[in-house]
Amino acid sequence: MNTLDRYFGILESGSSVRREVVGGITTFTTMSYIVFVQPTILGTVPGMEFGSVLMATCLSSALACFIMGLFARYPFALAPGMGENFLFAFTVCSTFPGGMGFSWQAGLTIVLLSGVLFMLLSIFRTREKVLEVLPDCLKNAIGPAIGLFITFVGLQWGGIVVISPTTMVKLGDLGHATALLSVFGVGLIAVLTAWGFRGAILVGILVTSILSLTFGAIPLPHDTVALSFSTFFGLNVSELVSRWDDAFVAVALFFFLVLFDSVGTFVGLGKQAGFIKEDEKLPRIGRAFFSDASATCIGALFGTSTVTAYIESATGIAAGARTGFAAVVTGLCFLAAVAFAPIIHIVGQDVGPAFYGVAPTDLHVSMYPAVAPALIFVGFMMLAPLRRVKWEDVTESLPAFLTIAMMVFGFGITEGIACGCISFAGLKLLSGRAREAHPAMYLIAGAFVVRYAFLM
Repeated sequence: MNTLDRYFGILESGSSVRREVVGGITTFTTMSYIVFVQPTILGTVPGMEFGSVLMATCLSSALACFIMGLFARYPFALAPGMGENFLFAFTVCSTFPGGMGFSWQAGLTIVLLSGVLFMLLSIFRTREKVLEVLPDCLKNAIGPAIGLFITFVGLQWGGIVVISPTTMVKLGDLGHATALLSVFGVGLIAVLTAWGFRGAILVGILVTSILSLTFGAIPLPHDTVALSFSTFFGLNVSELVSRWDDAFVAVALFFFLVLFDSVGTFVGLGKQAGFIKEDEKLPRIGRAFFSDASATCIGALFGTSTVTAYIESATGIAAGARTGFAAVVTGLCFLAAVAFAPIIHIVGQDVGPAFYGVAPTDLHVSMYPAVAPALIFVGFMMLAPLRRVKWEDVTESLPAFLTIAMMVFGFGITEGIACGCISFAGLKLLSGRAREAHPAMYLIAGAFVVRYAFLM
């Protein structure tokens, strides 16, 4: 106790070892859904094995929590970020129209480069200047846009929305077991959340999985998951050199996303825990940013998308956690999660049309009924920043709207952000309010215009 207290300052912070342990476990409970979701999402990328992504998720999250707890000494837990994982799987490494088509090795290299860039900015303390480039309307729209993108994928994976030859998409067969279970899962998570139950998403995943197995919506796998390290240290620099233009865009996207996520998360958690005082500054903020940037680099080396701080750490703080020891406890929980690999494999298995004996046009090609409710609900939770958009100002609101619309309906994260940047710069310039946009925004918008004009 004396050693822990001296290092973490537990008693000085007004906490206790018991509170830190409870807070760390509480945080893990609320964010543990990522252990189920991350291998499923990245498992859709050709060449990325489910078992290796699971190992990468648990080990990188554990190590990231240890760094945050021991170096920055904050009760902030880290894991692969929702949003960045979809950017990785459905844009950067996607071979479908609108995707960049990078291999998973090149994709991990892009994530690593974004982490190194973030680390350099943390060392030289130039984060604030970079944040000034993108306007508030886009900062508050990009996260919600990705949230709706995640929800759209969740609706497809749950069979609630299916392919239509006339309208592209339509409402699925709500009498089908998969759709019914997905709707039930969303409802269960919502009710548990309304009652203030911590770990509502995790319970929703597990209960939906049990019911899916009971009613035959998902089969028991014939073999157990093979844990491996096939994605570890799998990088490809040459592919980035030959496609430097797309690589530059991808690195910039990952960098800005993790910058927005980390700044917003640290400020929100710091205020809740009482770390931010009258000067509106978070003590040891440099260490916190450096820990976050290190986590991104570690995740890329292990074989997973951007690892960043989770706002779900607020539940641990609410349970009394005030020091980095809570983050260490959360990290130990991530290590223990590896032992549940067989259960995670059942939850995250792909149940396609072949299992149901129907044509691909009747159901979406890939279906994950146990994971779908979590995606739908997480997407919903990401919409909160939209309330900060100045909807009465068309030069602010229209770019925000177009960012969301193009990302969801164009099924491309890059296209949504590009459209938002172009429309914002164009509206400010043509309405005689050019000074309201950072000069770099005109360069960014111009680069996107050139990309669409000559490189599409």
